[in-house]
Amino acid sequence: MTTTHTLRAEALTLSYGDRPVVADLDLEIPPGRITVIVGANGCGKSTLLRALARLLAPTTGQVLLDGAALRSLPTKEIARTLGLLPQSPTAPEGIAVADLVGRGRHPHQRMLARWSENDYAVVAQALADTGTAELADRPVDELSGGQRQRVWIAMALAQETDILLLDEPTTFLDVSHQIEVLDLLTDLNRARGTTIVMVLHDINLAARYADHVFAVRGGRVVASGAPAEVITADLIRDVFDLDALVVPDPVSGSPLVLPRGRHHVQSPPAPPLPPTSSGAPDGTP
Repeated sequence: MTTTHTLRAEALTLSYGDRPVVADLDLEIPPGRITVIVGANGCGKSTLLRALARLLAPTTGQVLLDGAALRSLPTKEIARTLGLLPQSPTAPEGIAVADLVGRGRHPHQRMLARWSENDYAVVAQALADTGTAELADRPVDELSGGQRQRVWIAMALAQETDILLLDEPTTFLDVSHQIEVLDLLTDLNRARGTTIVMVLHDINLAARYADHVFAVRGGRVVASGAPAEVITADLIRDVFDLDALVVPDPVSGSPLVLPRGRHHVQSPPAPPLPPTSSGAPDGTP
């Protein structure tokens, strides 16, 4: 079942102090799809995601959730609909994994109410889905970076929101765990219809897993659409200032970006030496 919740930005300008980072941006997130925001470092991707989660107030413009200004909605109502995994989350010192994941249930609980069987079941499932069940009793601050990242994703899953925002969810993960996490988010999208919005650094993972891509440069959306439409050699040059070849991914059929680089472009083969008058290439009779 696909969520019917809508999330969009209108004429959004975001600033840090006097420095604008996002300027007059319009954007509508496709409900029930996986959307990935891509762009070079410092282009405003994470800033935009923070504004979509109401962590950063717009300088001008607004973010709308189901047509209502995000700033006007009660915090708990937002938290039941929209979840966020920021880029560098911090956990309370000494907190155990299960307790941190359990905090994802807070938006669904009444004050002083006891945990329900459903609360325990949701947390257990989130731990199992992220491969962190065996870490449940360990303090979060004793875990490796990759383990901590999976625990934070488990907390986001336990929140059971219809819209999930994730800022670089594959940070600190090795390649196998990156694929596991993105496969898990795809399963969540397909099974529950959860709207997923991610900032990803890896353009090829973005192309493989996204239904919809927003390419951002200088705080503005310069292209949006399906990966096959958006991710082209011209766009990679324009957004990332990178010369690359874009070919079909042999695994998924999605665009595959192959950076050329200055030292890895094959030189044309040297022409053969002309034969000598004797007919032998080295002049030997």
